[in-house]
Amino acid sequence: MTVDGSSFTRAIVCPPADSYADGLTTAGLGSPDLTLARRQHAAYCAALEAAGVSVHAIAADARHPDSTFVEDTAIVTRHGAILCRPGAASRVGEVAAMRDALVHVLGNELASITAPGTVDGGDICQAGSHFFIGLSARTNAAGAEQLARWLSGHGYTSTTVDLRHDPLLLHLKSGIAWLGENRLLVVQSLATQPQLSNYDLAVVPEDERYAANCVRVNDVVLMPSGYERVREMMLAMGLQVVTLDTSEFRKMDGGLSCLSIRVP
Repeated sequence: MTVDGSSFTRAIVCPPADSYADGLTTAGLGSPDLTLARRQHAAYCAALEAAGVSVHAIAADARHPDSTFVEDTAIVTRHGAILCRPGAASRVGEVAAMRDALVHVLGNELASITAPGTVDGGDICQAGSHFFIGLSARTNAAGAEQLARWLSGHGYTSTTVDLRHDPLLLHLKSGIAWLGENRLLVVQSLATQPQLSNYDLAVVPEDERYAANCVRVNDVVLMPSGYERVREMMLAMGLQVVTLDTSEFRKMDGGLSCLSIRVP
């Protein structure tokens, strides 16, 4: 049975815009194929629907080439939602469209991270009633403090995890995923973090570290295809796994969690 943090009824997505290839990236894997990216996005939406999630798509906006990575714009919990303030200046304009979408879906007012705080949703990992907040190039201490206060006011606990020592981690969820119960899938550089010591850690092989960005959605784990050892690890835990091609999102520093705001 799914619990708070993995049980969802709705999701908000945004297909890749015509300007998608102009987005931010450090991957060095070449320019994305827009047609293929859109096919992969459609397959992702279909997988969400197959997992029991109703998908709401907001319009692609060429003014914001990174806007398909909607997760960075807001954090949604069973008890409310808060708009983020992205750490990359070019992405701040994406928040307005997400505000409108969440007001439509949730029907209530939203809190917001304010200056000088910055928070990217990709730095926030929910594990049941607890949240891990990554300190990164995109999420600063002021933003983390604001978010922690807001979460506490809604009955959640939180701890920060400093990832600035690992240049390969753009966001916290580039290297961690909650699999339900007490289980976390993590990259090796996070496995020794004291904040994670009370969890059952499944450590991803270093050459499959991209697969750490997977998503537990109801009774299914969505993960990128091509990472067989990680897939076998999760199958051995008794999890149902669905693999998806994410090649065109990896080229733009993105993964499966980035592509939706999951709504309980």
